[in-house]
Amino acid sequence: MNNDRIKINLEKLYALYNKKEYVHPDPLEFLYCYKDVKDREIVALIASALAYGNVKQILKSVSKALEPMAPSPSIFLKNASCDFLEKTYGNFKHRFADGKSFAALLFGIKGVIEKFGSLNQCFCEGMDDKEFAIVKGMSFLARNLNAQKNKPGHLIPLPEKGSACKRMNLFLRWMVRKDAVDPGGWIGILPSALIIPLDTHMRNISLLLGFTKRKTADIKTAFEITSVFKAINPKDPVKYDFALTRFGIRDDMSIKELFDFYDTK
Repeated sequence: MNNDRIKINLEKLYALYNKKEYVHPDPLEFLYCYKDVKDREIVALIASALAYGNVKQILKSVSKALEPMAPSPSIFLKNASCDFLEKTYGNFKHRFADGKSFAALLFGIKGVIEKFGSLNQCFCEGMDDKEFAIVKGMSFLARNLNAQKNKPGHLIPLPEKGSACKRMNLFLRWMVRKDAVDPGGWIGILPSALIIPLDTHMRNISLLLGFTKRKTADIKTAFEITSVFKAINPKDPVKYDFALTRFGIRDDMSIKELFDFYDTK
C-alpha cells in the first residue's frame, strides 16, 4: 500500500469536501447552534446517540429532542428531575428508543455533569497514558451515564462488549477535532488518539480501498482501519472521515464518484 499516494488523494478529498456546505444531512449540523461548550457537548452526545437509521429520521428526532431544551440544554438539565424528563419526553420515539430510555440518557448526562463538572472531565478521568486510553475513557463515560436507576440501553454502547462504538467515536470526533467542519471544544484529548467512527459507509469504502479485509463492523475492524489512517496521518487519523463518508450519505454524491476520483494506481 502506497501511503504517500493515498495521502495525496485523501488530502485532495479533504480540500474539496471538508466544508460546511457538505454537512447536510448530518446531525453534526445541530452543534453549530451552540457556542457554549457546556451546551455543545450535551447536544453532541444526544445527536450522536440518535445517529442510527435513516438520516432524515435522525435529523427529525434530534430536532424534536432538542426543542424542549432551548435555548440552553445545560441549564435545562440542571433544573430537570427524572420525573420531569420522563413526562416531557413521554411521546418521544426514535426507532428502538422510546421516551423512557431517552429520558434515562438525559438524566445520566445530568448525573455525570453534577459529579464531574462536565462530560469532558468525566471522559478524561477515565483515560490513562497507556495504549487504548481512548477506549478506557469511553468505557468510563458509558458506565457513569448508566449509573442511574433507569438505563439508556442501546443509546450508550459499551466498548468492552466488542461494539465498534461508531456513535461514541463520532461524538468524540466532533468534540475533539476542530476544523472547518468539526467544531471541537473539548480539552485534554489529542486528535491522534481518536478512532474512526465505523459505520456502513466507512466499512464499505475501507473494504474497497483495501484498508481492511474484515467484514464485521466491530471494534477490531475500527482499530484496523484507524491504524491505516494513522500510518498516513499520525497526528489526526480521523481527519478524512467526514470527506470520505459524504459519498453514499448525500444523495448527490455516490460511492462510484469517489472511486472515479480516487487514483488507486
